[in-house]
Amino acid sequence: MPGITMDGFVAEEVPNRVNSSPQNENLPAPNSTAASTMAPSMQSEALEMHVESSGTGEPSIEQLYNNVCEMKSSSEGGSLSHESFGSDGEESRIDSELHHLVAGEMEAMKVIEEEEENGSVANVVPPVPAENGTPVKEQPSKSSNKSKKDSKSQLESDASVGPNRKASTEEGEREVSKQATRVGRRRKSNANPQNGTEDAGLDNPDLGPFLLKHARDLLASENSRRALKYALRATKSFEKCAGGKPSLNLVMSLHVVAAIYCNLGKYEEALPVLHRSLEIPVIEEGQEHALAKFSGCMQLGDTYGMLGQTALSLQWYASGLEIQKQTLGEQDPRVGETCRYLAEAHVQALQLDEAQRLCQIALDIHREHGGTASLEETADRRLMGLIYDTKGDHEAALEHLVMAGTAMIANGQETEVASVDCSIGDIYLSLGRYDEAVFAYQKALTVFKTSKGENHATVASVFVRIADLYNKSGKLRESKSYCENALKIYQKPIPGTSLEEIATGLTDVSAIYETMNEHEQALKLLQKALKMYNNSAGQQSTIAGIEAQMGVLHYILGNYGESYDSFKSAIAKLRTCGEKKSAFFGIALNQMGLACVQRYSINEAAELFEEARTVLEQEYGPYHPDTLGVYSNLAGTYDAMGRLDEAIEILEYVVGMREEKLGTANPDVDDEKRRLGELLKEAGRVRSRKAKSLENLLETNPYIATKRNAVAA
Repeated sequence: MPGITMDGFVAEEVPNRVNSSPQNENLPAPNSTAASTMAPSMQSEALEMHVESSGTGEPSIEQLYNNVCEMKSSSEGGSLSHESFGSDGEESRIDSELHHLVAGEMEAMKVIEEEEENGSVANVVPPVPAENGTPVKEQPSKSSNKSKKDSKSQLESDASVGPNRKASTEEGEREVSKQATRVGRRRKSNANPQNGTEDAGLDNPDLGPFLLKHARDLLASENSRRALKYALRATKSFEKCAGGKPSLNLVMSLHVVAAIYCNLGKYEEALPVLHRSLEIPVIEEGQEHALAKFSGCMQLGDTYGMLGQTALSLQWYASGLEIQKQTLGEQDPRVGETCRYLAEAHVQALQLDEAQRLCQIALDIHREHGGTASLEETADRRLMGLIYDTKGDHEAALEHLVMAGTAMIANGQETEVASVDCSIGDIYLSLGRYDEAVFAYQKALTVFKTSKGENHATVASVFVRIADLYNKSGKLRESKSYCENALKIYQKPIPGTSLEEIATGLTDVSAIYETMNEHEQALKLLQKALKMYNNSAGQQSTIAGIEAQMGVLHYILGNYGESYDSFKSAIAKLRTCGEKKSAFFGIALNQMGLACVQRYSINEAAELFEEARTVLEQEYGPYHPDTLGVYSNLAGTYDAMGRLDEAIEILEYVVGMREEKLGTANPDVDDEKRRLGELLKEAGRVRSRKAKSLENLLETNPYIATKRNAVAA
């Protein structure tokens, strides 16, 4: 979701969704898509706020402050320079008031910064404990010491310059003393908020933009904590200046505050800020207010998405799209960008039909407004190829990707074509056309090595693809060699590589080792990947997937206690993320039930199997193999609990369905029939079969039905 444009700076919230499949890395992140969408449109039209003066002849706030300080220093030092400009008493009074409004806030912010450097930050960041448990005293950074020395030397040099521009030690000492006295008074007034000085000057209309610009600079320098302090103060200033009226400046400031909260990982605290920003704009006031509300909806959807609450995230995205359609029209190119953005979000949620519908709308809009093979149409076709590939329509996916690659070559995007080649290789791999897949992968690998370097994480991702190909084609030696090449890059990543990207690669390599029956090596890689996520609040769904896979590996290795703990943690995260109705959740419940059986927790296992049955019946239906597997596990659990009648009833249904779908000679059917026979013998019963009349049997016999039709003719 794009943030707010301020003098070319976009404060945006980056989602971190990790895809377990290597092909999914070609899917552009929804946030980046929306950022490119809204930067030239909504933000420039609705929420753009010039915090610096647009005129070349007007001084900035910092220059104004420096000029005021120089005038004050000169007047206190006995300089007559202010009289040489013909200033009278009225101008001196104006200068004094200007210094009070502008310089006062500057000194207040300097005091805040000094207090943070001198120990106030310790209240926010706890001291790092040593090995023996005693806290280690945090040393001041070199940069902060340098800034103190620079400011002190600048202050001394300014104060020690006399009327004749000669150094004067006595006057310098007096000026330093005056500055220290003023700072001391300011510090005392800030320490006692009851005197009302904390909110002094907030009604100055120039203060809010200045503070927000300062917050922007701090955020750009990755100092989010201090940026949050200034952004909150800017919000107070905008709110006070608005006087209860709808203010787009206040909306923008709230969006920036929410973005900083997300940057700090405090997604829960960002939600009420964004909800408040939606209450301010009045759509009837015009397009700017409507687009401000649209921006808030999209940012709210991103935040819910980072918390793993997919349903709420998609709901707010849809609300934002409707507002944008009503404001700009359904055929506006910016609406097409938003439709693609939503399609990507639906792909992440595996809602492929809705994703295909939205992506088709975006493709139609961009084909109508854009030229031949435009960049927007190319992005739409790449996404459409991914959707078709995920749905199993590989031929249609291949068609869209080839067209996208051709357009990229025409637009001179040779490096981006390599990503398309990887996707094409994935489709060839799905179709079993291994030679063509290897050619596509090697082509992309050559481009990535040349453009990004041989140790780039993207090169490692291609190694993983080739390893997967060789593994599926039975060339295990070559597959393991490419896995090792990828791991060398992931173990020593180049600067700038995100931990999320490394964790995704380790997860993919682990899946290959698992198919090679090297379960211990696969488990080690998953444990490394889990540590990299560090229980991030925005990656709970991904972490749950890794923990569930670790539970499977622990179960295979016979570590049933560790398996149970992994599944328990994964299921708790899935419940929190709102994925209680997904098929993956049902499968995880079934696996945890099996771990409970091995730990002789039969009652808990029965509860888990029953919940898994409910979920899979809703998601897959009662005839799906995974649903029948849960039925079989539940029947065995009921048998262990002494509930024979229920166990027999479930097993009779399972055997009947397997006979109908697989045939009576299938080994799985024989095993189920043997279990059913033992239960029936124990209960003193015989298997109850559904009786079929002779007429029904004749109707279902194709030979007899054909002969009867021939005689009738």
